Amino acid sequence: MSPIRRSRTAGALLTALLLASGCTSGHGGGAADGGPGTVKIGLLASLSGTYKAVGTDLRDGFQLYLDTHGGRLGGHPVDLVIADEGDGAPTALPAATKLVKQDKVLAVTGVVGAGSVAAISPLLTETGIPLVSSNGRPAVKEVSRQWSTSFMSDEPGAAIAQYVHDVVNGPVYAIGPDYQGGWDELRGFTDAFAKAGGQLAGPDGKATFTPFPGTTDFTPYLNKIKNSKAKAVYCFYAGSAAVDFVKQYAQSDLAGTPLYAAGFLTEGGVLTAQGDAAKGIRSVLNYAPDLDNAANRAFVSAWQSKHQSPPTTYAMASYDAASVLDKAIGAAGDKVDPKTLNTAIAGLGQIDSPRGTWQFGSNTHSPVQKWYLREVRSDGRALSNQMVQDLATIGN
Repeated sequence: MSPIRRSRTAGALLTALLLASGCTSGHGGGAADGGPGTVKIGLLASLSGTYKAVGTDLRDGFQLYLDTHGGRLGGHPVDLVIADEGDGAPTALPAATKLVKQDKVLAVTGVVGAGSVAAISPLLTETGIPLVSSNGRPAVKEVSRQWSTSFMSDEPGAAIAQYVHDVVNGPVYAIGPDYQGGWDELRGFTDAFAKAGGQLAGPDGKATFTPFPGTTDFTPYLNKIKNSKAKAVYCFYAGSAAVDFVKQYAQSDLAGTPLYAAGFLTEGGVLTAQGDAAKGIRSVLNYAPDLDNAANRAFVSAWQSKHQSPPTTYAMASYDAASVLDKAIGAAGDKVDPKTLNTAIAGLGQIDSPRGTWQFGSNTHSPVQKWYLREVRSDGRALSNQMVQDLATIGN
């Protein structure tokens, strides 16, 4: 076969392959033969380390939306590229760099750690890639391409502070892990608690921070809390640290002292691991599986049929991230790219969600939403976080 003929044959084969694959180009967008091409979405989540359970729920929540919507977003087939965030910034940044510069994704979603968000933000700003994160996000200077379907990291504590002040007759001890997420979460509580007229029982009237991720023995801290004469405790822990803290709390001299928390303390698989030690813990979160609305009933049914357990706020927020991308990619049209996608996200109004209807705040690009008080109670043979009452609507 002559070189010219070989060249023509190879060219025809390449054209056929491109047409068969949807002829994607650039950052995960494009169209072939007038039809919508495949879009490539990068999902960055902790699939190893302390917050593996959280990252797994982010992944599975996004995948559930795809499974229940024909594997498409905005009418486009989806290539979901998953990367491991690990325990934070040192592993999150190289993973995100690969998603953006090598895989050339249209958008990034997921992201467990507040420190990870801070670490990857300059990269996303430089490349113009939108971030639709689905776990607590810290405040960042440039939000034009940053969107969150979960919450700002200081909001859970801010939502429950007034309630804790009203029901606890005396000082409250605040404790959490010593990293970005812990600082934000406890600041939200301590600032709002002080504004409500509350008094902290910790040293110098401040919160206590435990080394992260190395703290597994909380006994010295629990002894300090007992000696502080605190009438109640407010904490933020998640993942394996939440299991250690709750079990040791229940076995300490603090047993019987009311424990309030950001909802991650008893969320998902950690509640099963904590067992009866978690009974009675009251927490604040933007979601509870027993919320009575049509979107939540459909979501819970689909999740439980696949996972045989109640869904978590992590799964719900990631499911909502897929919903946001679905609507925005559809609005951007067949020629979707990072810029048109970001513009479309900005134009979205209210989102019908399992947590209840919400919308992005104009200043923070995070949800304006209700927060709920929950309590760990027996639900048949299992334990569950059951909704007690509305607490506050926070956002923007």
